[in-house]
Amino acid sequence: MSGSSRLGCRAPREPTRRARCEDGRVITRDDVRRAPKVLLHDHLDGGLRPATVAELAAEVGHELPATDPEELGRWFAEAADSGSLVRYLETFDHTVAVMQNGPALARVARECVEDLAADGVVYAEIRYAPEQHVEGGMTLDEVVAAVQDGFEAGMAAAGGRIVVRQLLTAMRHQARSMEIAELAVAWRDRGVAGFDIAGAEAGHPPTRHLDAFEYLQRENSHFTIHAGEAFGLPSIWQAIQWCGADRLGHGVRIVDDITVHDDGSVELGRLAAYVRDQRIPLEMCPASNVQTGAAESVAEHPIGLLTRLRFRVTVNTDNRLMSGTSMTGEMHALVEAFGYGYDDLQWFTINAMKSAFLPFDERLALIDEVIKPGYAALRRS
Repeated sequence: MSGSSRLGCRAPREPTRRARCEDGRVITRDDVRRAPKVLLHDHLDGGLRPATVAELAAEVGHELPATDPEELGRWFAEAADSGSLVRYLETFDHTVAVMQNGPALARVARECVEDLAADGVVYAEIRYAPEQHVEGGMTLDEVVAAVQDGFEAGMAAAGGRIVVRQLLTAMRHQARSMEIAELAVAWRDRGVAGFDIAGAEAGHPPTRHLDAFEYLQRENSHFTIHAGEAFGLPSIWQAIQWCGADRLGHGVRIVDDITVHDDGSVELGRLAAYVRDQRIPLEMCPASNVQTGAAESVAEHPIGLLTRLRFRVTVNTDNRLMSGTSMTGEMHALVEAFGYGYDDLQWFTINAMKSAFLPFDERLALIDEVIKPGYAALRRS
């Protein structure tokens, strides 16, 4: 999707059944799988293989709702598909429970990288909350080290086809954000790219963690904030204007500050205009947003309007296990819903790479040497 003509006063495009690439060929799911992809918003404890959950649970004696991997996978998807963010978050009780020792964390991290590489992801930032993995006696530092060991093993097995970095998350309803922020800074040259806060937004504004964000800014460190998913514009406003977030985790509710008039013309409020003008990245997760009730369906997801209006939109998975999704699944769903072609998919991917918490020269190298050539090859095939 290129050029300024699509920024006019027309309403969002209607969904289409069969998306086509620029020369008229139908874009298949396999085509999307072969495309290079960049993932900025994916939770480590939300992407386990069902078989791994079952095996690790048996080792530690944790009771699961099902022990057969296929049945367990269905349970996670059904339990998460409730329309409630609070209920959605409850599914993590089982995955977090089996990630309480070094070998388990390293295994989950390694398998995460392997799965992403097999899905065509070339760069990923994977987030998790170290404070949730200390029940087995590990220190926060040992938790990060175990995850890093797993990531490095996965990257080595992938033969250089993927780069993965950690994002350390603090839970917004707890009081350890400064501790986790300091941990992120201590590890930033050893595999940690930045910091995040997550958890239920209502009643837990990001400003409660202002000291951590001010510390990160003084340390010239990067951070993203879950905002505008289940809560509205105040959460986004605080994340940006009070806390100084580099990116917005989800940010779906920014559409509450955008008016689409009956004649199809579009009017941006002050906050929406600021987010677009400042190119603040939106880490959008369509499948997850539908599950948690932040959007009615993929076809009605605000990503269509926000893409047309040229916000800095990125496409992400959030929780691959709970949503039964992948980057291929997310992007192909958008292809089918909005008729996007290779130009659009490349635009999403470059948006994400530009927004990554990676040094500029490394971002540029991935764009010029991996992403653009990858899409060029798809267009020729």
